[in-house]
Amino acid sequence: MRIRKAVITAAGEHHSSLPLQTLVDRQGEVRTALRLTLDDIVSAGIEEIAIIVRPGQSAPYLSAAGVHASRLVFFEQDNPRGYGDAILRTREFVGEEAFLHLVSDHLYLSKSELNCAAQLIQAASRHQCSVSAIQPTRENEVIYFGTVGGTPVAQHDDLYEVHTVIEKPTPTIAEQRLVVAGQRAGYYLCMFGMHVLTPGVMKLLKQSLDAATAGQSIDLSGSLNQLAQTERYLALEISGRRHNISYKYGLLLAQLALSLSGRDRDLILTELVNLLASR
Repeated sequence: MRIRKAVITAAGEHHSSLPLQTLVDRQGEVRTALRLTLDDIVSAGIEEIAIIVRPGQSAPYLSAAGVHASRLVFFEQDNPRGYGDAILRTREFVGEEAFLHLVSDHLYLSKSELNCAAQLIQAASRHQCSVSAIQPTRENEVIYFGTVGGTPVAQHDDLYEVHTVIEKPTPTIAEQRLVVAGQRAGYYLCMFGMHVLTPGVMKLLKQSLDAATAGQSIDLSGSLNQLAQTERYLALEISGRRHNISYKYGLLLAQLALSLSGRDRDLILTELVNLLASR
Protein backbone atom coordinates (compact mmCIF):
# COMPACT_ATOMS: atom_id res chain seq x y z
CA MET A 1 0.00 0.00 0.00
CA ARG A 2 1.55 3.27 -1.16
CA ILE A 3 0.19 6.45 0.40
CA ARG A 4 0.78 9.43 -1.87
CA LYS A 5 -2.36 11.55 -1.41
CA ALA A 6 -3.60 13.54 1.58
CA VAL A 7 -6.91 15.18 2.44
CA ILE A 8 -7.01 18.09 4.90
CA THR A 9 -10.32 19.43 6.21
CA ALA A 10 -10.32 23.19 6.81
CA ALA A 11 -13.90 24.32 6.16
CA GLY A 12 -15.22 24.47 9.73
CA GLU A 13 -16.97 27.72 10.55
CA HIS A 14 -14.69 28.54 13.47
CA HIS A 15 -11.57 26.71 12.26
CA SER A 16 -10.94 27.94 8.73
CA SER A 17 -8.52 30.73 9.72
CA LEU A 18 -6.47 28.63 12.15
CA PRO A 19 -4.09 27.06 9.58
CA LEU A 20 -3.18 30.58 8.46
CA GLN A 21 -1.82 31.54 11.90
CA THR A 22 1.96 31.87 12.22
CA LEU A 23 4.28 30.17 14.70
CA VAL A 24 8.01 29.81 15.19
CA ASP A 25 9.13 26.27 14.38
CA ARG A 26 11.76 24.15 16.15
CA GLN A 27 14.54 25.68 14.04
CA GLY A 28 13.47 29.24 14.88
CA GLU A 29 11.84 29.94 11.50
CA VAL A 30 8.45 31.64 11.19
CA ARG A 31 5.93 29.32 9.50
CA THR A 32 2.18 29.18 9.15
CA ALA A 33 0.43 26.29 10.90
CA LEU A 34 -0.52 25.00 7.43
CA ARG A 35 3.10 25.11 6.28
CA LEU A 36 4.21 23.12 9.35
CA THR A 37 1.67 20.42 8.53
CA LEU A 38 2.59 20.36 4.85
CA ASP A 39 6.31 20.15 5.63
CA ASP A 40 5.67 17.02 7.69
CA ILE A 41 3.39 15.19 5.28
CA VAL A 42 5.52 15.94 2.21
CA SER A 43 8.60 14.63 4.00
CA ALA A 44 6.54 11.50 4.80
CA GLY A 45 6.06 10.87 1.06
CA ILE A 46 2.81 12.68 0.25
CA GLU A 47 2.76 14.09 -3.29
CA GLU A 48 -0.78 15.44 -3.83
CA ILE A 49 -2.86 17.29 -1.23
CA ALA A 50 -6.55 18.17 -1.27
CA ILE A 51 -7.78 20.87 1.10
CA ILE A 52 -11.48 21.36 1.78
CA VAL A 53 -12.14 25.05 2.39
CA ARG A 54 -15.04 27.44 2.74
CA PRO A 55 -16.12 29.06 -0.55
CA GLY A 56 -13.66 31.71 -1.74
CA GLN A 57 -10.86 30.83 0.70
CA SER A 58 -8.35 29.06 -1.52
CA ALA A 59 -6.17 32.14 -2.13
CA PRO A 60 -4.96 32.65 1.47
CA TYR A 61 -4.25 28.92 1.74
CA LEU A 62 -2.11 29.01 -1.39
CA SER A 63 -0.14 31.87 0.13
CA ALA A 64 0.21 30.09 3.49
CA ALA A 65 1.44 26.87 1.83
CA GLY A 66 4.71 28.41 0.70
CA VAL A 67 6.83 26.05 -1.39
CA HIS A 68 4.12 23.39 -1.32
CA ALA A 69 1.47 25.47 -3.13
CA SER A 70 1.88 23.56 -6.40
CA ARG A 71 0.85 20.31 -4.68
CA LEU A 72 -2.53 21.64 -3.55
CA VAL A 73 -5.98 21.02 -4.98
CA PHE A 74 -8.97 22.80 -3.39
CA PHE A 75 -12.54 21.64 -2.83
CA GLU A 76 -15.09 24.18 -1.61
CA GLN A 77 -17.68 22.91 0.86
CA ASP A 78 -20.78 24.88 -0.03
CA ASN A 79 -24.01 23.82 1.70
CA PRO A 80 -21.95 21.99 4.33
CA ARG A 81 -23.35 18.89 6.01
CA GLY A 82 -20.64 18.11 8.50
CA TYR A 83 -17.15 16.69 8.79
CA GLY A 84 -17.97 13.48 6.93
CA ASP A 85 -19.49 15.46 4.08
CA ALA A 86 -16.29 17.54 3.83
CA ILE A 87 -14.14 14.44 3.35
CA LEU A 88 -16.63 13.02 0.85
CA ARG A 89 -16.13 16.07 -1.39
CA THR A 90 -12.70 14.66 -2.28
CA ARG A 91 -13.98 11.25 -3.43
CA GLU A 92 -12.91 11.71 -7.06
CA PHE A 93 -9.51 13.07 -5.99
CA VAL A 94 -8.89 10.01 -3.80
CA GLY A 95 -10.14 7.54 -6.40
CA GLU A 96 -9.25 3.95 -5.51
CA GLU A 97 -6.20 4.82 -3.42
CA ALA A 98 -5.65 4.78 0.31
CA PHE A 99 -5.02 8.29 1.59
CA LEU A 100 -3.76 10.24 4.57
CA HIS A 101 -6.36 12.42 6.28
CA LEU A 102 -5.65 15.21 8.77
CA VAL A 103 -7.63 17.96 10.46
CA SER A 104 -6.34 21.49 9.99
CA ASP A 105 -6.81 22.75 13.55
CA HIS A 106 -4.21 20.42 15.09
CA LEU A 107 -0.43 20.62 15.16
CA TYR A 108 1.37 17.30 15.50
CA LEU A 109 4.69 17.16 17.35
CA SER A 110 6.63 13.91 17.19
CA LYS A 111 8.73 12.48 20.01
CA SER A 112 10.65 10.16 17.67
CA GLU A 113 12.88 10.46 14.63
CA LEU A 114 9.86 9.94 12.36
CA ASN A 115 7.25 12.68 12.31
CA CYS A 116 3.69 11.69 13.25
CA ALA A 117 2.44 11.34 9.66
CA ALA A 118 5.43 9.16 8.74
CA GLN A 119 4.78 6.87 11.74
CA LEU A 120 1.17 6.40 10.66
CA ILE A 121 1.96 5.86 6.97
CA GLN A 122 4.64 3.32 7.89
CA ALA A 123 2.14 1.33 9.99
CA ALA A 124 -0.55 1.39 7.28
CA SER A 125 1.93 0.28 4.63
CA ARG A 126 3.20 -2.54 6.82
CA HIS A 127 -0.26 -3.88 7.72
CA GLN A 128 -2.01 -3.03 4.44
CA CYS A 129 -5.15 -1.59 6.03
CA SER A 130 -6.72 1.57 7.44
CA VAL A 131 -4.96 2.89 10.55
CA SER A 132 -6.08 5.77 12.79
CA ALA A 133 -3.65 7.60 15.03
CA ILE A 134 -4.71 7.63 18.68
CA GLN A 135 -3.57 9.11 21.96
CA PRO A 136 -4.43 7.92 25.50
CA THR A 137 -6.72 10.57 26.93
CA ARG A 138 -8.21 11.20 30.39
CA GLU A 139 -11.87 10.25 30.80
CA ASN A 140 -12.96 13.85 31.44
CA GLU A 141 -11.80 14.75 27.90
CA VAL A 142 -13.43 11.94 25.88
CA ILE A 143 -16.48 14.16 25.26
CA TYR A 144 -14.28 16.16 22.83
CA PHE A 145 -12.95 13.29 20.69
CA GLY A 146 -13.88 10.26 18.66
CA THR A 147 -12.86 7.30 20.84
CA VAL A 148 -12.02 3.71 19.91
CA GLY A 149 -12.56 0.39 21.59
CA GLY A 150 -10.60 -2.69 20.64
CA THR A 151 -7.91 -5.17 21.59
CA PRO A 152 -4.10 -4.92 21.64
CA VAL A 153 -2.30 -6.54 18.72
CA ALA A 154 0.03 -9.30 19.87
CA GLN A 155 3.72 -8.34 20.01
CA HIS A 156 2.91 -4.65 19.39
CA ASP A 157 2.78 -2.31 22.39
CA ASP A 158 1.30 0.55 20.38
CA LEU A 159 -1.15 -1.14 17.99
CA TYR A 160 -4.80 -2.11 18.45
CA GLU A 161 -7.48 -3.93 16.45
CA VAL A 162 -10.41 -1.50 16.33
CA HIS A 163 -13.84 -2.97 17.11
CA THR A 164 -15.85 0.17 17.93
CA VAL A 165 -15.66 3.90 17.24
CA ILE A 166 -17.92 6.35 19.08
CA GLU A 167 -17.96 10.09 18.47
CA LYS A 168 -17.53 12.14 21.66
CA PRO A 169 -18.88 9.56 24.14
CA THR A 170 -19.80 10.40 27.71
CA PRO A 171 -17.47 8.96 30.36
CA THR A 172 -20.24 6.51 31.27
CA ILE A 173 -20.52 5.18 27.71
CA ALA A 174 -16.74 5.04 27.44
CA GLU A 175 -16.57 2.95 30.60
CA GLN A 176 -19.26 0.59 29.31
CA ARG A 177 -18.06 0.14 25.73
CA LEU A 178 -14.56 1.48 25.15
CA VAL A 179 -12.28 0.08 27.86
CA VAL A 180 -9.12 -1.31 26.24
CA ALA A 181 -6.91 -3.85 28.02
CA GLY A 182 -3.61 -2.44 29.21
CA GLN A 183 -4.71 1.18 29.52
CA ARG A 184 -4.38 3.05 32.80
CA ALA A 185 -7.60 3.32 34.77
CA GLY A 186 -9.62 6.32 33.59
CA TYR A 187 -7.81 6.59 30.23
CA TYR A 188 -9.24 5.87 26.78
CA LEU A 189 -7.88 5.74 23.25
CA CYS A 190 -9.01 8.94 21.54
CA MET A 191 -8.50 10.04 17.96
CA PHE A 192 -5.37 12.03 17.20
CA GLY A 193 -6.89 13.84 14.21
CA MET A 194 -4.89 11.83 11.67
CA HIS A 195 -5.80 8.69 9.71
CA VAL A 196 -4.69 6.56 6.78
CA LEU A 197 -7.94 5.34 5.21
CA THR A 198 -8.74 2.92 2.43
CA PRO A 199 -11.14 4.15 -0.29
CA GLY A 200 -13.84 1.96 1.27
CA VAL A 201 -14.48 4.74 3.78
CA MET A 202 -15.74 6.95 0.95
CA LYS A 203 -18.42 4.40 0.10
CA LEU A 204 -19.49 4.32 3.73
CA LEU A 205 -19.60 8.11 3.95
CA LYS A 206 -21.74 8.22 0.80
CA GLN A 207 -24.14 5.67 2.30
CA SER A 208 -24.33 7.73 5.48
CA LEU A 209 -25.06 10.93 3.57
CA ASP A 210 -27.70 9.24 1.43
CA ALA A 211 -29.40 7.86 4.55
CA ALA A 212 -29.37 11.20 6.40
CA THR A 213 -32.48 13.35 6.49
CA ALA A 214 -32.51 16.64 4.57
CA GLY A 215 -29.96 19.04 6.05
CA GLN A 216 -28.65 16.50 8.57
CA SER A 217 -24.89 16.51 9.09
CA ILE A 218 -22.75 13.38 9.05
CA ASP A 219 -19.55 12.70 10.97
CA LEU A 220 -16.56 10.49 10.23
CA SER A 221 -16.76 8.33 13.35
CA GLY A 222 -19.96 6.58 12.29
CA SER A 223 -18.36 5.46 9.03
CA LEU A 224 -15.19 4.41 10.85
CA ASN A 225 -17.31 2.27 13.16
CA GLN A 226 -18.82 0.62 10.08
CA LEU A 227 -15.36 0.23 8.56
CA ALA A 228 -14.30 -1.76 11.63
CA GLN A 229 -17.14 -4.22 10.93
CA THR A 230 -16.26 -4.74 7.25
CA GLU A 231 -12.46 -4.81 6.97
CA ARG A 232 -9.33 -4.86 9.09
CA TYR A 233 -8.89 -1.53 10.84
CA LEU A 234 -6.11 -0.68 13.28
CA ALA A 235 -5.28 2.14 15.67
CA LEU A 236 -1.71 3.26 16.32
CA GLU A 237 -0.61 5.03 19.48
CA ILE A 238 1.58 7.75 18.03
CA SER A 239 4.90 8.70 19.60
CA GLY A 240 4.01 12.37 19.76
CA ARG A 241 1.38 14.85 20.87
CA ARG A 242 -1.53 16.58 19.18
CA HIS A 243 -2.09 20.24 19.97
CA ASN A 244 -5.55 21.56 19.19
CA ILE A 245 -5.04 25.19 18.22
CA SER A 246 -8.78 25.84 18.20
CA TYR A 247 -8.88 25.63 22.01
CA LYS A 248 -8.54 28.71 24.19
CA TYR A 249 -4.78 29.30 24.46
CA GLY A 250 -4.30 26.37 22.07
CA LEU A 251 -2.07 28.35 19.73
CA LEU A 252 -0.01 29.60 22.69
CA LEU A 253 0.42 26.09 24.09
CA ALA A 254 1.37 24.73 20.66
CA GLN A 255 3.98 27.47 20.33
CA LEU A 256 5.41 26.64 23.74
CA ALA A 257 5.57 22.95 22.84
CA LEU A 258 7.41 23.77 19.61
CA SER A 259 9.81 26.13 21.37
CA LEU A 260 10.58 23.76 24.23
CA SER A 261 11.46 20.98 21.78
CA GLY A 262 13.54 23.20 19.50
CA ARG A 263 16.96 24.78 19.32
CA ASP A 264 15.90 27.81 21.40
CA ARG A 265 14.71 25.72 24.35
CA ASP A 266 17.15 27.24 26.85
CA LEU A 267 16.27 30.77 25.79
CA ILE A 268 12.54 30.10 26.15
CA LEU A 269 13.01 28.48 29.57
CA THR A 270 15.02 31.49 30.73
CA GLU A 271 12.35 33.91 29.50
CA LEU A 272 9.60 31.89 31.17
CA VAL A 273 11.47 31.93 34.49
CA ASN A 274 11.96 35.70 34.18
CA LEU A 275 8.30 36.18 33.35
CA LEU A 276 7.16 34.12 36.35
CA ALA A 277 9.62 35.87 38.65
CA SER A 278 8.26 39.28 37.64
CA ARG A 279 4.66 38.43 38.52
